[in-house]
Amino acid sequence: MSKVEDFLTKEEEEAIVEAIRVAEKNTSGEIRVHIEKSTTKAHYDRALEVFHELKMDETQLQNGVLIYVAVDDKQFVICGDKGINDVVHPNFWDSTKEAMLSQFKQQNFKQGLIDGILVAGEQLKKYFPGSADDTNELSNEISKG
Repeated sequence: MSKVEDFLTKEEEEAIVEAIRVAEKNTSGEIRVHIEKSTTKAHYDRALEVFHELKMDETQLQNGVLIYVAVDDKQFVICGDKGINDVVHPNFWDSTKEAMLSQFKQQNFKQGLIDGILVAGEQLKKYFPGSADDTNELSNEISKG
């Protein structure tokens, strides 16, 4: 894969952005997807760096979730902020990763990302229900590095 832009088609990206919108509809939580070619850092460390760069650690209830993908490295990481990590089951992120991985292994990257987004959204809705005065604190667009 030569470029990050080749990882998903425009239509696939739009479907992922729509999944984020749907997942965030009934929660104050925030979900972002970041895609980059590769990193020389440990993937988890790079994901945390991106988490801070995207200001995901500045949500009011500390309930941001980042799905980080390093395309050429064939690695991905899910990072949740303190608020969500404090309330979900300890194995929650691992089970979410497994659901995504089963799609990724079949080259279904769009569906894997959507599955991860919707599962995270369900947990966010459970622990951080939305209210009438909720604002979308972060962009739903896919960021790229």
